[in-house]
Amino acid sequence: MSTILGAIVPIFLVIGIGYLAVLKRVVDKSHIQGMGRYVINIALPALVIQALLARPLDEVFNVPYLLVYGLGSGVAFAAMFAWLSVRSARSLVQRAMFSLGVSASNSGFIGYPVAVLVIGPTAGIAMALNMLIENLLVIPTALVLAELSKGARGGIWKTMKPVALRILRHPLILAIVVGTLLAALDLHPPGPLEKMLDMLAASSSPVALFVIGGTLCGLRVRGMAKAVSQIALTKLILHPLCVIGMILLVPGIDPVFAAAAILFACAPMLSMYPLLGQRYGFAEMGTAAMVMATVLSSLTLAVGIWLSHAWLL
Repeated sequence: MSTILGAIVPIFLVIGIGYLAVLKRVVDKSHIQGMGRYVINIALPALVIQALLARPLDEVFNVPYLLVYGLGSGVAFAAMFAWLSVRSARSLVQRAMFSLGVSASNSGFIGYPVAVLVIGPTAGIAMALNMLIENLLVIPTALVLAELSKGARGGIWKTMKPVALRILRHPLILAIVVGTLLAALDLHPPGPLEKMLDMLAASSSPVALFVIGGTLCGLRVRGMAKAVSQIALTKLILHPLCVIGMILLVPGIDPVFAAAAILFACAPMLSMYPLLGQRYGFAEMGTAAMVMATVLSSLTLAVGIWLSHAWLL
């Protein structure tokens, strides 16, 4: 119990500091947005490159982990989409956004800070692999479905092309490409550049948690309790269960990576969830779901830490 509290309490204290800083106007909301861009565009890419260079390439691209987390996330997406298709009258875009919310975790801002306290440097590698799964599988699937709901013309390629281009230009994807090439060629940056990467990477967790707290300040759930609860609770329950099911089915996964998969799946949905839904009129509901899931994730992350320790024994 003390180990769980030792991992969870500092994280939510930093989130709380971010919340209070914005509430008391020590930091402006606009500053929080700029700090978020710093994390996404600079600090997390540096962390990804650092993680990819830390171990041999064949250890970094852990195929069992990719299968476990990728299949677990895919099953969670498909299960939510199928259930909504059968049991509700929600539109295609709503089904796509609901399914995205339950299958893509906040790997960088919440999953990684928790995982690194529990399993150490492997958390950075797991985060990079999660970014591949989320950015190349889960997010494109949801966006293509949402675009199809708008009656996109010109066939599937015309619908997918702008989505694919946006994803390929994302700093985190570029960092994965750069880190992979450097690792494959066994090239390491000179001392000063390596120190710079270390400094930027070290800033990613605390700044990310501060940003989460600042973002939550002022957000309210109004008139959407049923739908918001459905998204948040399904994310925090279904996604971890699907990943655990894949751990039991897929042979050969290292216990440390199994623990990482559980911890990341127990995190709330990705922080850009409301932004991805903004184009489809889903920003308010997406924000409310993210708020609820972030608050409740203190419970699921505690369970995830307990399960991960059990897996490592």
